[in-house]
Amino acid sequence: MTNTQLRNRATLNWLSNASHALDRAAEEAAIARQATLTKPPGSLGRLEELAIWLSARQGKAIPMVAAPSVAVFAGDHGVAKRGVSAFPPEVTGQMVANFAAGGAAICVLSREAGAHFEVVDVGTRLTSHPKGVIVDRIAHGSSDMVEGPALSADELAHALNAGRRAVQRAQQRGADLLVLGEMGIGNTTAASAVSASLLGLCGEALAGPGTGLDPAGVASKALIVDQAIRANGLTLGSDPLDVLAAVGGHELAALTGAYLSAAELGLPVVVDGFICSASALVAARVRPDCAHWMLGSHTSAEPGHQLILAELDMHPVLDLGLRLGEGSGAGALLPILKIACALHGSMATFAEAGVAEA
Repeated sequence: MTNTQLRNRATLNWLSNASHALDRAAEEAAIARQATLTKPPGSLGRLEELAIWLSARQGKAIPMVAAPSVAVFAGDHGVAKRGVSAFPPEVTGQMVANFAAGGAAICVLSREAGAHFEVVDVGTRLTSHPKGVIVDRIAHGSSDMVEGPALSADELAHALNAGRRAVQRAQQRGADLLVLGEMGIGNTTAASAVSASLLGLCGEALAGPGTGLDPAGVASKALIVDQAIRANGLTLGSDPLDVLAAVGGHELAALTGAYLSAAELGLPVVVDGFICSASALVAARVRPDCAHWMLGSHTSAEPGHQLILAELDMHPVLDLGLRLGEGSGAGALLPILKIACALHGSMATFAEAGVAEA
């Protein structure tokens, strides 16, 4: 099936929908308010910028992060059998259980931020699920990308729509901000292959240690990325959805669908590290204006992340040496976003405080 046929499917007709327009009036009102607060202009740095960024997307002069929502997509990867991770493939399913039990880092971060949390199985090999896991899949893992496409057209379409459904659930709950994460042993290899294809680079430029590979393991991963790109006939001009199907995975596709849907529905989304950013890059290639709804959370320790950030012109807020995934870097930004909104909305103005302006 060609990509044109895929895009024309009735279930994917939303791919051609435009992203929601930013509220420039709210943005200007937020900028004007910042100028009246009892501080030198610009003295709160990125905290000021974050509040203004949210204003334009929430349509409010005084934005809030009162109802954040977190979704983690999980999927297994056929390429994992090639030893591209320091952990065995069964860890994907084990971590899904850990998410459901509330024991993972992103679960802790979600609780601390008062965020709704859900984990969605979009393509694991699990045969049974703990209570609380949302199952939205049509396949048990992707195929080995070195031997052909990782996802069939049906699998890609389903995963894109699974991401959309997660955004719709968040919107129905009244979410004012969305954090997305992922889990899947082997998915740094998939993200490297997707990014290398879209950026016209070799595996060596994108492959990193992931879960803890040594230098020899990283070199092997880079070769596998190159093999997968060649096996699927990908070139710099390949359609982004063709790339996603050929060398991506179920959770990467769900992330892509979620980024596109969040922009269409007007829900600001915080982008995590390397893997999430690779999916954000696909989304931005499908519909460039969706990037306006994405906020970079942190700079990952994964070396390829910087290349994707530069391509997206994204300037993350945090640099903490994180490389866990799960959405943990995005989750770590939530308290700072809350602080930015509180300062913006609750600081006194010069007039209110009786303080002379410069």
